[in-house]
Amino acid sequence: MLKRIQTMMALLVATLVLIAPAVAAEDVLTPPELSFGIISTESTSELKKNWMPFLQDMSAALGMPVKPFFASDYAGVIEGMRFKKVHVAWFGNKSAIEAVDRANGEVFAQQVDVDGNPGYWSLIITHKDTGLESIDDVIKRGKQLNFGNGDVNSTSGYLIPSYYLWTVEYGIDPKQHFKTVRNANHSANLMAVAMKQVDFATNNTERIKKFKKQNPALAQNIKILWKSPLIPSDPLVWRKDLDRELKSRIKGFVLAYGRSGDNKAHELKVLAGLDLAPYWDSSNKQLIPIREIKYAKEKMKIAHDENISTAAKQEKLKAIDAKIAEVRRFSDMMNRY
Repeated sequence: MLKRIQTMMALLVATLVLIAPAVAAEDVLTPPELSFGIISTESTSELKKNWMPFLQDMSAALGMPVKPFFASDYAGVIEGMRFKKVHVAWFGNKSAIEAVDRANGEVFAQQVDVDGNPGYWSLIITHKDTGLESIDDVIKRGKQLNFGNGDVNSTSGYLIPSYYLWTVEYGIDPKQHFKTVRNANHSANLMAVAMKQVDFATNNTERIKKFKKQNPALAQNIKILWKSPLIPSDPLVWRKDLDRELKSRIKGFVLAYGRSGDNKAHELKVLAGLDLAPYWDSSNKQLIPIREIKYAKEKMKIAHDENISTAAKQEKLKAIDAKIAEVRRFSDMMNRY
């Protein structure tokens, strides 16, 4: 009997070995060139200038063309990955969640800023001449003020201030509370504040640092009203269905870049142009705290929505609680390894 079972198992294994390559070949993505998505934090020309040296080095290391993919907003890069027009991308944490959930994405590396910080901070900024001294002043003068909000898929420009400030601390809807609300990227919001086109806006410490270098005179007009808790640094995300050997070479390049070898000095200079130090290894685990904030914000919005019936609220809140529980189970599982 044992011999018969062993024979059957051997036949099954042989069958699976024969079948597996044909099945896997349909699912594995092997692009002739790599498309690298870059989120719209500033103008395309500025992003291209800063990122091209890194992408050129990646192309040489991988032995294949690596082309930048730009879009007018974060959603464009997410959709690019969803439809296989983007294979690897730099995202913020919130947009990375969308890429993981909707575009078959997976986090594989994490940025570290040039000073070695594994994170950055969301900010609320204003012009030094507005007379605004605190967020309390912003709230009090609500209907008099024009607000420069961030891209809706931005972690620091939208999610973090929306959660910590407008939802938890003050319980307001910015669109109802302020005179006008317009959404733009970090660079546009900084310039709008510096030129008094909006009264206050969201931003982050990374973009402020670049702005001070690029526009030192205008930067003197910027005053910080609020600083968030630390946000994990931005991740790099690839499509999960990329060829395994190609993913191994991509990750090897990214994690080794600026750490060792004959080109170390050059690579560190390229990273410094991006205000970065060498990358750290990472995974989807880094998105867990951002997911919890996202779901908590959704719960508060539903709980305060007077247009939803009690029964509908309970159903929606139950569904979000299930998602939160799933995130926490995943977190517990990851912490065991």
